[in-house]
Amino acid sequence: MNAYIFPGQGAQFVGMGQELYEKSDLAKELFEQANNILGFSITDIMFQGTAEDLKQTKVTQPAVFLHSVILSKVLGNTFKPAMVAGHSLGELSALVANNTLTFEDGLQLVSRRAMAMQKACEITPSTMAAVLGLEDEVVEQVCNETEGIVVAANYNCPGQLVISGEIEAVNRACETLKEMGARRALVLPVGGAFHSPLMEPAREELAAAIEQTQFNNPVCPVYQNVTTTAVTSPDEIKKNLIAQLTAPVKWTQSVQNMVKDGALLFTEVGPGKVLQGLVKKISKEAEVASA
Repeated sequence: MNAYIFPGQGAQFVGMGQELYEKSDLAKELFEQANNILGFSITDIMFQGTAEDLKQTKVTQPAVFLHSVILSKVLGNTFKPAMVAGHSLGELSALVANNTLTFEDGLQLVSRRAMAMQKACEITPSTMAAVLGLEDEVVEQVCNETEGIVVAANYNCPGQLVISGEIEAVNRACETLKEMGARRALVLPVGGAFHSPLMEPAREELAAAIEQTQFNNPVCPVYQNVTTTAVTSPDEIKKNLIAQLTAPVKWTQSVQNMVKDGALLFTEVGPGKVLQGLVKKISKEAEVASA
């Protein structure tokens, strides 16, 4: 079975999507539609902007989403997913790819999500850090015992977990994790504490937008970050998407469940190859490819 997977923030690069735009009339049309919906020329920033411009949450998220979704549309009839999943932001790309959301509604939600997260980041100085070489349970325990807000946020693959929270708390946790034998505990260049309780203001704002959006019956199941299992009910999908901003991204568990349910080939749709690398670390048998 063919599983399609969609990357999140961090996969962006200057020039992303330009080749699609130039080679495909459909891609060009969708990119121009996106410029109109967003009210600014995101294509200019994607194709010719600086890495710094592209790094702003309100630009990065729509940019990665557009690259993924437009690429899946350009694939036409060859795009036949048996299952889909997306990492964090990528879950919204996955929901357009399996027809739960329309292109326009997906983009509107991504834009709202990005703005809401940016705002939440400005309320509390916060960050995330990658922790390599420790068992998940050890990382969780250190987070629980650290003063301040710090939680396990992204279960990327065995031995690679990202923690998220207040700057001081994340720094304290990193020191302890190094003492516990972490190969690395490295603060990441991100705008804030995604997938932590500090995203609550963003979750509330996004929940209101999600509630007003039409969710359709998907053409195939989505394995969501929050539950990690196959979901096809529009109401369930909606509920999990609302919970996603403050809950951890359980990527390891999602991929394990997809493999268990028959996924043999994981095709990454969008910029970069980060997810392919993670899939190989989670399941040695799985085949990976770029769309």
